[in-house]
Amino acid sequence: MARSHRSTRSRVTMSDVARAAGVSRTTVSFVLNDGNHAGNVSEATKIRVREAAGELGYRPDALARALAAQSTDWYGLITEIVTSPFGSHLVQGAQNEAWRQHRFLLIASADGEETKARRAFEQRAAEKLLEQRVGGVLYAATWHRAVDVPDLLRELPTVLLNCFDAKGELPSIVPDEVSGGRHATECLIRAGHERIGYINLDPRIPAAVGRLRGWREAHLAAGLTPHEDLTVDGDGTADSGYEGARLLLDRSAPPTAIFCATDRMAMGAYDAIKERGLRIPHDIAVVGFDNQEVISGYLRPRLTTVALPFEEMGALGVRTLDAITSGQSTIAMQQMVDCPLLERCSV
Repeated sequence: MARSHRSTRSRVTMSDVARAAGVSRTTVSFVLNDGNHAGNVSEATKIRVREAAGELGYRPDALARALAAQSTDWYGLITEIVTSPFGSHLVQGAQNEAWRQHRFLLIASADGEETKARRAFEQRAAEKLLEQRVGGVLYAATWHRAVDVPDLLRELPTVLLNCFDAKGELPSIVPDEVSGGRHATECLIRAGHERIGYINLDPRIPAAVGRLRGWREAHLAAGLTPHEDLTVDGDGTADSGYEGARLLLDRSAPPTAIFCATDRMAMGAYDAIKERGLRIPHDIAVVGFDNQEVISGYLRPRLTTVALPFEEMGALGVRTLDAITSGQSTIAMQQMVDCPLLERCSV
């Protein structure tokens, strides 16, 4: 009766079996797919996993199972960012690390918004990568957010880059947004600023939450009170940076420095500041975030900013896949990579 009831619900996944058996999803994959590292799992654990799978009515994907034991020295990369400035850094980091591991990358690029067509493409890309017998898959997003990947990717080693699994089942590697916000604010505090404005992103997204928290933490660590009245929300564009800076400069006690959550908003803030006849950094300092080199390197004065660690995330993604496919079952569900400060001339 229990199995009949479950059949009317969503499909049972490896993560469901892992929870029931009290083991990692990687261990379930090794046991049920008879992978190369199943011999590293004790007989008692194998029995427990198979019993849990039977009780739950788990049915592995036929294609994934057939190809799992024949995987090659290739990894797949499904990404929406391969043509962006950031994407090239992520691909370069993954490519270099794969080469060091004597592996190669097969890349499938899916540009555009999240639509049915885009999801269909990702599903087809996952199938094609499996047909090529990749040993695992990296899935990378343009901006830090929760994602729902094709179900097929849940049946083989998969690591998410610059995003995290909405279902909480797959390991991910993301920027440490808090450390980035802290580095930017600490730089301004070291320069003697105490009234530091902040132009944020949509307050619901992880980047906005983390960078604002870092802004606050840096103040408190320095014994300063964050001026919450000096925070405004933007949308990441130069126009919103311009409007945000105007709002801050119109305060009765305006900031002596502004931290912008993107370099594009910093570019807009530059325009608003210069319209007032103020000089950067003599009258007011500015720090950005992202290190969009076409912006940060060419603004005058050149913009001090915080870099997103795309190259490092790409390399760590390959190392994490290598650890999973070599039989390590103690992989952290989320790894965070520091966002370093790049000091130029705007502070």
